[in-house]
Amino acid sequence: MKPYVLHGHERAITQIKYNREGDLLFSAAKDSTPNVWYTINGERLGTFDGHQGVVWSIDPNWDTTRLVTGGGDSTLRIWDIETGKELNKIDTNTSVRSCSFSYCGKMILYTTDQAMKMLPELHIIDITNGDHISGKSTVMSIKELGMSKVTSSLWGQLDESIITGHESGHIVNWELRQPKKKSKDVFVHKLQINDLQYNSDQTMFISASKDTTAKLFNTHNLEPLKTYQTERPVNSAAVSPIRDHVVLGGGQEAMEVTTTAARSGKFEARFFHTIFEEEFGRVKGHFGPIQSLAFHPDGKSFSSGGEDGYVRIQAFDSPYFDFKIEC
Repeated sequence: MKPYVLHGHERAITQIKYNREGDLLFSAAKDSTPNVWYTINGERLGTFDGHQGVVWSIDPNWDTTRLVTGGGDSTLRIWDIETGKELNKIDTNTSVRSCSFSYCGKMILYTTDQAMKMLPELHIIDITNGDHISGKSTVMSIKELGMSKVTSSLWGQLDESIITGHESGHIVNWELRQPKKKSKDVFVHKLQINDLQYNSDQTMFISASKDTTAKLFNTHNLEPLKTYQTERPVNSAAVSPIRDHVVLGGGQEAMEVTTTAARSGKFEARFFHTIFEEEFGRVKGHFGPIQSLAFHPDGKSFSSGGEDGYVRIQAFDSPYFDFKIEC
């Protein structure tokens, strides 16, 4: 089946996210205007206008009524999804690198970059609290993250902790009840971690790194379970909700893309068996590195966002569901 190719961005995609039902796909890019799309036919539903620079992160809440975005214009913004109206804007000291709603939808986690003399920070706000929305206070703030910025983050199980991936290759678990204390800090990648994503039941998560690997972890104790090796930096990785499969995306560095053919740049989405760590398939299409990947919640399709500014929604053909790897 041919993919839907969505062209609503003029610059590189930074992150794509499905809502819980999977009928909508949200995309953020370096062109300052997040988009929302119907996944059934690839039609653009609308845009969220207001950011003045790159939008690094995007996340809808569980009932698809609110959207949070964080950008290089040093703002965190909350939107009404139905109307596209900006509801709140929180000014930050530096760029917002990652942001996401908690499982209950009442709290927002966001992290900021290091810049000038400002160190990277992690904050949690309650959107039902006026002081938090105005930026006067927070539920929790960690300003002692060190010199290594947070490049990706996840809410822990039951919203009781935070998992952060760092530029240094570390993954850290922070307990909300003891915000100053790292309950677990593991050095798992040799280079920057680009992405963290859960599996469907959040018992495991996968990391994507610039060191050419992706790794699967036990959420409870951050124990590494599996490693998926490639030849190029891995910018994003996702776990299938219905099959023992993971998909990895990345490619040659963006600054070198014009010097090689698409084939040698390794721009395909690459599929690995979760348990056996063996690659069994590739899907081509992007001219440039893949920057973000996501499986549809029903597992019957996946989406990719690339350096070329396109989002591709690819449904799986029937042979994919019949495929079994030989032991």
